[in-house]
Amino acid sequence: MGQEDPSFDEIRNRALRLLARREHTESELRKKLAGGERAAANVQAVILHLKRANYLSDDRFTEVYVRSRMERGDGPLKIRHGLKARGVQDSIIGRYLDVADEVWETILHGVWARKFGTAPSDYKAWAKQARFLQSRGFTAEQINKVVSSTEQE
Repeated sequence: MGQEDPSFDEIRNRALRLLARREHTESELRKKLAGGERAAANVQAVILHLKRANYLSDDRFTEVYVRSRMERGDGPLKIRHGLKARGVQDSIIGRYLDVADEVWETILHGVWARKFGTAPSDYKAWAKQARFLQSRGFTAEQINKVVSSTEQE
């Protein structure tokens, strides 16, 4: 009548193909492997097998994700939101993402310089720059500190 439920080996092979392309969180991989109700036990067994073999790690995913997003110029709030959307726990996020780290100001200044390059001439220009930087995931405190310091230069 219907298709046979996928076996442990079939699910494991599909998971390994996905992990070969990029890191995944446990939550992402579980969603991608989800089959029917009867396949759920095999999916759970594959997830446990991959975690034990260190092929699947939310810590490693978080570390790679944070680093790549920082290089793209995303701020800590946007990165945190992306991690939460992918099912990463707050305790793991806290180990790899420190909003108070001074590196964010350097990243923010680089993003600001590439996009605007000159200090805002009036409040309207300042607000436009601040909105852009806020959409990139930087905090109001970080934005105020960097954009205000460019006015004084």
